Amino acid sequence: MSTAVAQKSGLGAAIWDYLTTVDHKKIAHLYLYAGGLFFLIGGLEAMIIRIQLMKPDNNFISAGLYNEMITMHGTTMIFLAAMPLIFALMNAVVPLQIGARDVAFPFLNSLGFWLFLFGGLMLNVSWFTGGAPDAGWTNYAPLSTTSPGHGVDYYVMGLQISGAGTLIGGINFLVTIVNMRAPGMTYMRMPLFTWSVFVTSTLILFAFPALTVGLFLMMFDRMFGSAFFDVGLGGNAIIWEHLFWIFGHPEVYILILPLFGAFSDIFSTFSKKRLFGYSAMVFATVLIGFLGFMVWAHHMFTVGMGPIANSIFAVATMAIAVPTGIKIFNWLFTMWGGQIKMTAAMLWSVAFIPSFTIGGMTGVMLAAAAADYQYHDTYFVVGHFHYVIVGGVVFGIFAALHYWWPKMFGIKLNEKLGKLAFWPFFVGFHLTFFIQHFLGLMGMPRRYWVFLEGQGLETGNMISTVGAFFMAIGTLIFVYNVIYSAKKEKKADGDAWGTGRTLEWAIPSPPPHYNFVQTPLVRGLDPLWVEKMDGKEGMTPAEPLGDIHMPNASFLPFMMSLGTFIAGFGFIYQVDNKAWLIAVFAGMGILLGSMLVRSVKDDLGHHIHKEEIEEDIKKGVAK
Repeated sequence: MSTAVAQKSGLGAAIWDYLTTVDHKKIAHLYLYAGGLFFLIGGLEAMIIRIQLMKPDNNFISAGLYNEMITMHGTTMIFLAAMPLIFALMNAVVPLQIGARDVAFPFLNSLGFWLFLFGGLMLNVSWFTGGAPDAGWTNYAPLSTTSPGHGVDYYVMGLQISGAGTLIGGINFLVTIVNMRAPGMTYMRMPLFTWSVFVTSTLILFAFPALTVGLFLMMFDRMFGSAFFDVGLGGNAIIWEHLFWIFGHPEVYILILPLFGAFSDIFSTFSKKRLFGYSAMVFATVLIGFLGFMVWAHHMFTVGMGPIANSIFAVATMAIAVPTGIKIFNWLFTMWGGQIKMTAAMLWSVAFIPSFTIGGMTGVMLAAAAADYQYHDTYFVVGHFHYVIVGGVVFGIFAALHYWWPKMFGIKLNEKLGKLAFWPFFVGFHLTFFIQHFLGLMGMPRRYWVFLEGQGLETGNMISTVGAFFMAIGTLIFVYNVIYSAKKEKKADGDAWGTGRTLEWAIPSPPPHYNFVQTPLVRGLDPLWVEKMDGKEGMTPAEPLGDIHMPNASFLPFMMSLGTFIAGFGFIYQVDNKAWLIAVFAGMGILLGSMLVRSVKDDLGHHIHKEEIEEDIKKGVAK
């Protein structure tokens, strides 16, 4: 049954449609819903942390639960909120921006999502089965290898499953961008968002295997009695830190780069100008991706690598400030002299520039290895990375969602409510995290459950907690806006903002199942703008009107992911009772059985006939 033919008859049909879909637009919705849910859970964990630190010697939660809370907050926000929300944007936008009808491997696209979701569920099941992971989101050995209970086992299995999904997604987008660009869409004509996703996918390809290896070794240490990280048995605890950060530092660029690309598109659209310094922006994006792999040990200045290693990593880290600076100035020059329209998306984007720049500045401070002996493991570091991850990534996600919401759902988010959500979040963000730099310099360590009276830390922590409540209010207004707009806002045009420059604005909002009736011909950078300047309505087609071949929906990705999920529990609990190995074999059986079915059964997709497409054009759902 094709998605195009599926009649929306009742809730059951809609659920089955989403469980089996391989359509990148629907997978984008799935990533958005799941990522949004985890974002709210991670936010709740953050609120609990801030309430605990509201006053000295507080006992809102116990020390053990506090450790679980900081671990799960970090892990959830990075892996289960930021990553899927970025994948939602990638799925929704990239095929449209390059003039493709879907991604290169639609089946794998679905598999990537379901693996991510089951990995995320596995991680959160730990709350209900005797305790969540409690060794910090970085899971350093030997704290993690000696942590009692199964918390860290859930971390290992959950991230292993989830990470496999991300790796699959990254490879998929790499192939999509290399292979599926419309005629005329050369690399140097790609929108900046697509460029940044291209670089990000390359980073995923090279960074995630390091995490996979680290988790694999950790799994064997904890579940099968090996000693990779046990110094007493000839292992090495520091190797975990290297493996983790060889993944972990590129990961922060994986998070920010797609949003750098989104900001480039947003500034350009709402300044009614082409992006200033396009080729420099592309070069800077690639350079950040390249240098991102050479700086991981700046997380480890105090480990004792010695002055030579520390100096090399310090210099490499400072070098990343250069391409980032190029980007900041090009965004400013893009707005300079433009006809600026201050939409909600633009508000988040403009606020990003000073916020992110502060985070970059404290980053250069931390890169000075000698000074880092003072900053390391204090709240200064917490302040720094929340400035880049909230002031960069989260602001970017809000901006991009406002910008592409009409393309994803066919309606704009209410602008008044959008701006109303921005202000408490923006003010709350700076209240929460600006003060933390100073708490850190005053000597407040990271990850501590309580602080004591009479050390001058009371006021700062109180301000920080008040700020967190403002951020929560902003988030809730955004959620309300989503519900309100779905009910009240009218249907958006194809070119929802009126100043769209790239291909996604050349087709209706939301796009038809097959995206483009005819593959567009790209005649320059900002291809839609080129056509508009020639006085044309839409794009010039690159092919005659004909039948369109589309992939079939499949339930197999869901089943394969379910199999890994079941096997994961088997691996965790076989330590206590070997009978749990049955779950390992059952889960692996489901996985391999589904793979066999996939291999043996011919799935040739289906054709949408010319007549159906002509009907769609008449109805106005395609053009």
